[in-house]
Amino acid sequence: MTDSTIALFCCLDDFAKLFADWERHHLIPSHRHRRRAGKLSLGEMLFIMVLFHISAYKDFKHFWFYGLSQEYRDCFGDLPSYSRFVSLQPRLLLPFYLLLHCFRGERTGIYFVDSTKLAVCHNARISRNRVFQGMARRGRTAMGWFFGFKLHLLINHKGQIMAFRITDGSSDDRKPLEAMTAALQGKIFADKGYLSQALLERLWQRGLHLITSIRRNMKNYLLPLLDKVLLRKRFIIETLFDKLKSSMGLEHTRHRSPVNALVHILSCLAAYTLAQLKVKIGNIGIPNTCPAPQAPLDLIQNWGLKGIP
Repeated sequence: MTDSTIALFCCLDDFAKLFADWERHHLIPSHRHRRRAGKLSLGEMLFIMVLFHISAYKDFKHFWFYGLSQEYRDCFGDLPSYSRFVSLQPRLLLPFYLLLHCFRGERTGIYFVDSTKLAVCHNARISRNRVFQGMARRGRTAMGWFFGFKLHLLINHKGQIMAFRITDGSSDDRKPLEAMTAALQGKIFADKGYLSQALLERLWQRGLHLITSIRRNMKNYLLPLLDKVLLRKRFIIETLFDKLKSSMGLEHTRHRSPVNALVHILSCLAAYTLAQLKVKIGNIGIPNTCPAPQAPLDLIQNWGLKGIP
């Protein structure tokens, strides 16, 4: 195991201890007590999910039997069975959500937003899908129709995740934008799918300038040179989606539980956030008045979970 992998485990283990302390003081206590400790701690379970997404394995089952049980076997004690770990995955939903909340990106004033499809089955098997019945819907992208969900992502120009939303496949891209940018000011760059005069005016009133490209039948308007260059640099969020899907296994059609599907998505975003595999635009004269980002471990120790409602 490399030094960076050890540092990643220490970071997640410290966060798990803070989460356990926060959970003890905020959740309703239960009278049911487990008589013996589990084979894996919360920090180890978080680490296993993050390690899967930054590994070369494409599905979790092969990672468990060949990666975890062989390559990383010396890093763990007595491992539970694969089916037992899958049944424990819903416990990781809240920790991963709070982890992404704690490690959200800097407010740089320059943001990019877009959405991508998360298909849950092949189109030929839509009528037979029972796992996401009543939740997933048909949607359409430039590549064609799909059945599943949409991941709406907001990042800054350094490639750090600021906010995200998961909606059904038929939802409008503009619908969750106001909630995702509630605490932000500056400029946000998007594609033609976010064109809306009413949305632009509402965002402008609270200090956020929405800049999009225009359709062929619309009148052209003048933009400052820096805004025009940044609008052309919007492809970095497309690069991020490609990294999450091709290298980190964000999208697949083998989910057997809606909650485990959410855990899979959140753990993939957390792996991108913690692994320092950021996509970012080059130096084009963007002023950087924000302080340097803190290391993940320092951020956990200084922040704790005070900012979490």
